[in-house]
Amino acid sequence: MTTGKYTTVSIPKSLYNRIKKLVEETGFKSVSDYVTYVLREVVAMHESEKYEEPFGEKDLEEIKKRLKALGYI
Repeated sequence: MTTGKYTTVSIPKSLYNRIKKLVEETGFKSVSDYVTYVLREVVAMHESEKYEEPFGEKDLEEIKKRLKALGYI
């Protein structure tokens, strides 16, 4: 759903709950703020690298490392 300058993205409830717990330990105001921050970082990383393919093997390993460090996997 899109309203104004925002849109809704669905994620599994279990992931939402994990993120919500992480947010409580940070300065973020909400799950949405945290997820927006994380996605901006990932997108900026890929935009700055200007890969021909969106995700190569090296990219996937780096993403997995970052997600693990953030507690997602």
